[in-house]
This record gives sequence, structure tokens and C-alpha cells, in this order.
Amino acid sequence: MALKVVGLAGSYNRPSKTFVLVEHIARIAAHRYGFEPLIYDMADVGPSLGQAQHQRDLDEAATAVLDDVVGADLLIVGSPTYKGSYSGLFKHFIDLIDPEQLRAKLVLITATGGGDRHALMVEHQLRPLFGFFMAHTLPTAVYASDKDFADYRIVSDPLRQRIGFAVDELAAFLPARKFAATG
Repeated sequence: MALKVVGLAGSYNRPSKTFVLVEHIARIAAHRYGFEPLIYDMADVGPSLGQAQHQRDLDEAATAVLDDVVGADLLIVGSPTYKGSYSGLFKHFIDLIDPEQLRAKLVLITATGGGDRHALMVEHQLRPLFGFFMAHTLPTAVYASDKDFADYRIVSDPLRQRIGFAVDELAAFLPARKFAATG
């Protein structure tokens, strides 16, 4: 059974450093572990998100993204940092998910921000958010600041190294999940 890997960038902007980061990690992991990821951002979710109070209020495009997210074996999520936390649209999308839908889901968390002072956003905001859902976040989270990018490309060797550490950690989780799915 093939793994379903979904990347979700909590940015509505295009182009987006957050999308670049999530996609970059997903592509490296896909190459190493042999899967094809699906990558979304808040623009893919679309305008129905802002007025939705329940999953049933989402339009067809948003429902398809939500179905892929909750049906994933591995989520690679990222958010731009706004005032020390994740984006509002990203949070609203996550708020529409029933806690049981992410229970035991493997999640690699990432974030982007203007500078290093936001680096703990992954630990103080995203990790507790997915902890509420009883999801399994990887030990290594990846934060990238503006200086790690040039023209929406990753140019930082230390960032590439952190990404490598996080992708390496997947090896400890993916084989067990495959075995559990077939056993």
C-alpha cells in the first residue's frame, strides 16, 4: 500500500516561502522514501473557508483538500508566522477538523518568519496544536527565516541540514506504519 503524503502550507500568498519550504521537504522525502506528495496552500482551499463553520459548509475544492489532509499517512505542515503564531486561515482550516481525524497522524511541522525571533513558533504554537489532536509530531521541526531564501528558493545550508535531519527521522516511523497497515 502506497503512503499518502500531504503538504499543507498555511499561506494564502503566491508565491510563498512557506509553500516553498513545505514543498521542498515533501520532494526530498518523496525521493528518499518513494511516494508522490500532494501539496496545498490556503489558496487551494479557496474562499468558502472564511465562511465555513463546519466541514459541510466547505465547497467542493476545500472539501477535497480537507479529505486529503485527514486521509494522509504523513502530513508536512507549515505556516507563516504572524505576531508569533500561525496564520488565521490555517487555524480556521484546522479548527474544522474533528480531533479524531488527526489522531495518531504523523506530522512534520514547519514555519517561516521574517527573522530568528519567531523560531520557537514551531514549538510553542504548532506542536501543541497537533498535540491537541493526539497526532505524532516528529522530534525535529523546521523553521526558516527570510535570510534562508532568495527569490523563493532555499539558499541556506543550515536550513538544508535541518531539513535533512527531519527527513532522516521519517525512517523510524514510516516502515512501522507500512507494517501496521498490512499486518
